[in-house]
Amino acid sequence: MSDSPDLLSQLKRTVQSLTSVCRPWPLFLDLTAVNFPSPLTDANARVTQNLTFFRANYAIIVLLIFFLSLVTRPLALLAFFIVLVAWLVLYFSRDEPMSIFGFEINDLVVLVGLVIASVVVLSVAGIWVNVIVAGAIAAGLVLLHAALRSTDDLVADEFEASPYGNLLSDDDDTPGGGAYSQI
Repeated sequence: MSDSPDLLSQLKRTVQSLTSVCRPWPLFLDLTAVNFPSPLTDANARVTQNLTFFRANYAIIVLLIFFLSLVTRPLALLAFFIVLVAWLVLYFSRDEPMSIFGFEINDLVVLVGLVIASVVVLSVAGIWVNVIVAGAIAAGLVLLHAALRSTDDLVADEFEASPYGNLLSDDDDTPGGGAYSQI
């Protein structure tokens, strides 16, 4: 097992990398991009694209809603924080496989262990109702934002930032465009 300074620096790098994928909040909260999708298939495409593009922002909002639901129960909040740190240390911040007493532990085993620990903490703390209500509110808010936020400005930004440039374009007039021919 690594010593404490290495663990803290690795945890700091993980938190920085997770926050670096967070999109700018003014872009996320842009009220000019909010409108109703006309067909239902457009709403489905918007939800899919917004969930992919703003996934870190949505994760922060969901965690904030869970935090607010546990404010009145400080011991449950502490237990929730400990489980969150366990997830960060044991699952998200590791670059190498975990080994205990010289035995390499599979990532699936770590994942299952963390899920079981999370369920045990929820059971012991007696916060099932808080978590279910907070999860329903978070899912509702995330899906509402994802369905109502237009993705027109997001597509252009992704293509401009793409290292593949015009390869992603549907324009047949651009050199190296997206038109394919059979060989």
